[in-house]
Amino acid sequence: MTSAGIDPHAVIDPKAKLAGGVSVGAYSVIGPDVEIGAGTVVGPHVVIQGPARIGRDNRFMPFVSAGGAPQDKKYAGEPTLLEIGDGNSFFEFVTLNRGTAQDKGTTRIGDDNWIMAYTHIAHDCEIGDHVIMANNATLAGHVGIEDWAILGGFSKVHQFCRIGAHSFTGMNVDITRDVPPYVMVSGTPVAPHGINSEGLKRRGFSFEQLRNLKNAYRILYRSELRLEDALQQLRVLAESHPEVAVMVAFLESSQRSITR
Repeated sequence: MTSAGIDPHAVIDPKAKLAGGVSVGAYSVIGPDVEIGAGTVVGPHVVIQGPARIGRDNRFMPFVSAGGAPQDKKYAGEPTLLEIGDGNSFFEFVTLNRGTAQDKGTTRIGDDNWIMAYTHIAHDCEIGDHVIMANNATLAGHVGIEDWAILGGFSKVHQFCRIGAHSFTGMNVDITRDVPPYVMVSGTPVAPHGINSEGLKRRGFSFEQLRNLKNAYRILYRSELRLEDALQQLRVLAESHPEVAVMVAFLESSQRSITR
């Protein structure tokens, strides 16, 4: 590295904007219309294309490809965007594509996410905060991942699906419908297996909150009620329990139905 944190073998377009404290490793390439916030570390052999807006204190490990054109045959060169927040870690060979004009035009990644090796985040995906994606997890286009969700290795998520907050997917699952908040799914075909109790305990959920969520899970998955009838009971429970209200709001907005 040079004293400025930029390796002399890095290739940085003059139109790129790098804040103070950014470091760039050898043989990395940063294109025009890329903005990178202070304290971000770009390792060697990384490619970042624009338009891309990247926040503070992110880490890009070797061979990450960020901001590439969307893998969508309808894409015709429109100036779409990749937007990344603060404090994210992207490990080796992760790929992050920009959005498309057919959606919001932006692939958006929040803060403090842990994106492990060979993960793919496709066009127009929206990732919240504190998400973990284990090795080789793959998102098709237009997928939404809410805060604190964990995707196991080789998880595959179909386009337009949503993964709810605090949920957990086992390894090598094929997600073709939404996964509600707090729920663990695994197996082939994928099926629900209770709530993510251990994860919720680590995040400070109380005994009472866990009990309420387990009750909500029983109503949704063990009561043999039709989904709309189960949702009616959950609405009543949600009136006095905000954690259940999160699940109700998700179910009410689901466009692809849920893994059930």
